[in-house]
Amino acid sequence: MSGFIIFLAVFFSLYSGLHAYGLIKLKCAFSLSPVLTLAVGLFMGLMIFAPVLIRLLERYGYDQAARVTAYVGYTWMGLLFIFVSSAFLFDIYRLLLSVSQWVANLDLSLIRLSPRQSFIISLFLTLSIAVYGAFEAVAIRTEHVIIRTSKLPKGIDRLKIVQISDVHLGLIVTEKRLERILSKVKEANPDIWVSTGDLVDGQMVNIDGLSAMLRDVPVKYGKYAVTGNHEFYAGIEKSLDFTRQAGFQVLQGETVNVSDIITIAGIDDETGDSDGLNPGLSEKDVLSKIPRDKFVLFLKHRPVLNNVTKGLFDLQLSGHAHKGQIFPFSIITALSFPADSGLLKLNTGARLYVSRGSGTWGPPIRFLSPPEVTLIELVKK
Repeated sequence: MSGFIIFLAVFFSLYSGLHAYGLIKLKCAFSLSPVLTLAVGLFMGLMIFAPVLIRLLERYGYDQAARVTAYVGYTWMGLLFIFVSSAFLFDIYRLLLSVSQWVANLDLSLIRLSPRQSFIISLFLTLSIAVYGAFEAVAIRTEHVIIRTSKLPKGIDRLKIVQISDVHLGLIVTEKRLERILSKVKEANPDIWVSTGDLVDGQMVNIDGLSAMLRDVPVKYGKYAVTGNHEFYAGIEKSLDFTRQAGFQVLQGETVNVSDIITIAGIDDETGDSDGLNPGLSEKDVLSKIPRDKFVLFLKHRPVLNNVTKGLFDLQLSGHAHKGQIFPFSIITALSFPADSGLLKLNTGARLYVSRGSGTWGPPIRFLSPPEVTLIELVKK
């Protein structure tokens, strides 16, 4: 649990800071009475700890209350992030005007915005982006990637691999959203179907029936999955049971020879390392034992490249980053990983493909990061 505790500590520290900034902007824009300031502060305090409240409601069987609280709390989270991002831009604008006025001795009062004007414009932008983002979050796209290889065996000229990632089945991503995702999977008609982690969310309320929906999708050569960080947050045994009931073979530091066509390797997410919950071999141990005559597909939740495994796989499929999910958070993910979405060709000739994710974590909003189901076609050179 140590990894989860660290995650919670960082999350609540940053989230509290966003609320403090938002409250300051509100008080600068409007003259709030002490009573109103207290009321707003209490509401923000409730929203800060809404994720904990959701887990408690779930644990004690108040499923509907947990779901409603999740929608309210996580939607507020998205609204606050967008508002703070917008308001911060106006702070930079005001600072640049002040510097320009001081350096060039110019009168820029006509284009200066008051704190109230900045707040109102930021609020309008926030609501507009949130409405758009709610629609973008359910608009699943199919991304089509073609990779040419000489490693397909005789008689196999094309192999279709479908990837889903970061679905986050739970309180918010439920049956309707899963139906949209599965319709894209079925349209792709995959030979192999893989899930690169976070199939389930930290809250797993009433999702047992969803495993049958996943299990009923026909796939020629099988379904394979690896764990993400949220499988550990939700409880690793419970998450593994659900994934296996959904028809996926979970690769935990393991490899599988798929009908003598390709080799698939997969490792657990690093979240389990700190708690001693990863039973399989290390990434290097897994990949170094694989013969190189067949195409090697490597499943790893986080889009992180390990120097010691260079040249030991042909294609790594990952997720985790969501491409930030809500811009401008995508700036942070772009700086944090070799790639936070799309295809990256490595200097070894191998490739890394990072999915934007098929669902949403937290806010049911996406902005400039639409969800995807990925069709990767291996085509014989």
